[in-house]
Amino acid sequence: MGDFTRTLIAAGFGGQGVLMLGQLVAHAAMRDGHNVAWIPSYGPEMRGGTANCCVIVSDEEIGSPLVSATDILVAMNKPSVLKFEPKLKSNGLLLYDKDLVSYEDTRSDVTVVPVPASSIARELGDARIANIVILGVLAELSDIVTVESCEAVVREVLGKKKAALAELNLQAFARGRELAKEVYVR
Repeated sequence: MGDFTRTLIAAGFGGQGVLMLGQLVAHAAMRDGHNVAWIPSYGPEMRGGTANCCVIVSDEEIGSPLVSATDILVAMNKPSVLKFEPKLKSNGLLLYDKDLVSYEDTRSDVTVVPVPASSIARELGDARIANIVILGVLAELSDIVTVESCEAVVREVLGKKKAALAELNLQAFARGRELAKEVYVR
């Protein structure tokens, strides 16, 4: 693959929005002019079962959508951390919802960022937007997508079906970005 290739695994329980987070990253990366592969995987229950997706972003054609090792892991629950943390590359980025996951930072070769995503989402008035808080942190701390494209995609994709929630999603995205700037400086 080319000079720019990044991979993301987003995982959690069904209903936590991990597939949507992956879709938003994929849309933003396309908007940034990259080639993208997005592969969802979920259990038999849509809500409550396990769900994860892999996103590959590259400046060249993507030969295989399979991700054996990832640059970024977003984990919305403990089983996801346990399952996917071994796939996180050295110098990778681990983002997890610290309201739902207790994690002992066992790796010194990765950047670990605990995000109070569920608390911030509830504070903003809707527990369902924790994934968008994480997306804000992700956009700020990684180069997989630009902040501008992410923001535009949040507005476009999430504003289309649920116009009333568009502003709330943008607030959640902004809060995630603010948190990333406070907690971690690149």
